[in-house]
Amino acid sequence: MNNHSNEILLDVKNLRKFFPIHKGFLRRVTGHVRAVDDVTFYVHKGETLSLVGESGCGKTTTARCIVRALKPTGGQVSLSTSDGQVDIAMLPKRSLRPFRRQMQMIFQDPYSSLNPRMTLFDIVSEPMLVNGIKDRQVRMDRVAELLKLVGLRSEYMRRFPHAFSGGERQRIGIARALALNPSLVIADEPVSALDVSVQAQILNLLLDLQAQLGLTLLFVAHDLSVVKHISQRVAVMYVGRIVETAPTRTLFSAPRHPYTEALLAAVPKPDPYLKGGRMLLEGEVADPANPPSGCYFHPRCRYATDVCRTVTPQQEEIAPGHFVSCHRAGELTLRGVARA
Repeated sequence: MNNHSNEILLDVKNLRKFFPIHKGFLRRVTGHVRAVDDVTFYVHKGETLSLVGESGCGKTTTARCIVRALKPTGGQVSLSTSDGQVDIAMLPKRSLRPFRRQMQMIFQDPYSSLNPRMTLFDIVSEPMLVNGIKDRQVRMDRVAELLKLVGLRSEYMRRFPHAFSGGERQRIGIARALALNPSLVIADEPVSALDVSVQAQILNLLLDLQAQLGLTLLFVAHDLSVVKHISQRVAVMYVGRIVETAPTRTLFSAPRHPYTEALLAAVPKPDPYLKGGRMLLEGEVADPANPPSGCYFHPRCRYATDVCRTVTPQQEEIAPGHFVSCHRAGELTLRGVARA
């Protein structure tokens, strides 16, 4: 694990992103999908925070709001810069350019995120061109350096994406994300479209790059087994809200939210003789357009009481760096997994 500083590079407070629901001939707004609903977390400089949860819980929307691919409905996204903290959540588009260099994204699908008509040189050097580096030789030298950094040969820069495997394409995507020396890299499920054997290679590459370049990573994933070796801390998301944030070791060994317990129970165990079967979550994921009252998780929670059905739990710090949104966090003893 990397040592990280106590300086906060990214501070997200009460982030919201609501999508309007239009109905009828006149396309009137009849409601909103609360894709990201009051999300708060921070990332220290040099650390990896993983954002995990089931598909559709709002992880990717959160990531896209942070890099301003989507404009948030409300809240703050503070980025630490040489000029101090800057809230980029509501900045007009024309003012964003200087900050875009500092935040780059690695996308989920290495097949659709690379333009098939562009060579590797064009793909990886495009961010430099957009940011005013016109000298072709300077860009060629930088692309050669980046390809070597991600484990590809510099001669490959004249080839097109179809000549590469999924894992190699994801390396190209990582090289492109690093082109402008960003301080924050957001990896949106970067290994979920890859074979298991290749997943480990890409995760190890990200760890090596982080150590080498001092990167700060926000790692988005739906699989807890993927994040346990790469993250210092994990934030668990359910229907647009963060329900638990804790250091990785603590979260895996002693979760305090019932949803985290259920996610951990779904992590495959390598020992076939290990007792303790999977804990199946009953019911469907709540609808973000029409969420239940109280705690959004209560219809599926085996520990729910009357207060869970009526009162929305607030995020509380129950131990240093361990935040939970659960009325019963102080009294429940939940089952974790032994961390390898």
